Amino acid sequence: CGFCAGYGQSPQSGGVSVRTNNRNFQGRCGTKDAKVYLVSPEVAVATALTGKLTDPRDLHMAYPEIPPPAKFHVDDTMVIRPGHRDVEVFRGPNIGTPPHLTPLPRELRAGVAIKVGDKVTTDHIIPTGSVSRYRSNIPKSSDFIFVNVDPLFVQRCKDNKKKETGSVIVAGLSYGQGSSREHAALCPAYLGVRAVIAKSIERIHMANLVNFGIMPLTFNDPQDYDKIAVGDELFIADTETALNRSVITVKNITQGGGFEVSFRLTPRQIAIIRAGGLLNYVGKQR
Repeated sequence: CGFCAGYGQSPQSGGVSVRTNNRNFQGRCGTKDAKVYLVSPEVAVATALTGKLTDPRDLHMAYPEIPPPAKFHVDDTMVIRPGHRDVEVFRGPNIGTPPHLTPLPRELRAGVAIKVGDKVTTDHIIPTGSVSRYRSNIPKSSDFIFVNVDPLFVQRCKDNKKKETGSVIVAGLSYGQGSSREHAALCPAYLGVRAVIAKSIERIHMANLVNFGIMPLTFNDPQDYDKIAVGDELFIADTETALNRSVITVKNITQGGGFEVSFRLTPRQIAIIRAGGLLNYVGKQR
């Protein structure tokens, strides 16, 4: 998780550093205004030796050759194999019970709780850092969903729950890119999010949405994105029938009219969404 979440030494304010991590975003290193450059291990070593960004070829030294070992040593003595099930599991006060998600309702009424643009990452959805201490407590973690994007998102979801309606996230291109953290789907599901309607949704995040009973829907006409506003009430008349079709019609009750969305799901994924998530689906199979 260090590479994805950005754990590590935090540079000084405005400081410049190089990292061999696989991802980069504002504040990822722990300092919001730091300037971080992603580089190869060779460039990182050359830069550390000279104190400035350096092409390792400018060091005028032969590239070291390190032959791989004939056999890798494996030590699994620290792994304890599971024994009998009659054991007590001690949980700290910060660890909550898994939330119970309900099946997808036959008629879906849901308010648009947030409308975001393109390339929203899982870090936009739920930030890391101090928030990570609550990852075993879903109700607490859910308080931080979109906190740096729209602090009113959580309250809108809670207001929709009081009205006994669901919530919808509307997004642009490449929604859910970045790390695969499941809390970016689990926490919205806990808050009552029933669908994400976007111009496109990233593959791994789409799978997480399905696992927590959230419909991943994409606009058939991307221009329909511009016709939706936060607070609009959307309606899908018959989700049971709709998920058997390749195209779903969504009505905008607030503004009038409607638009079409589609999805790319297997029959098993559709069954998971109908059940309200993977845990419910597996439970029904027993």
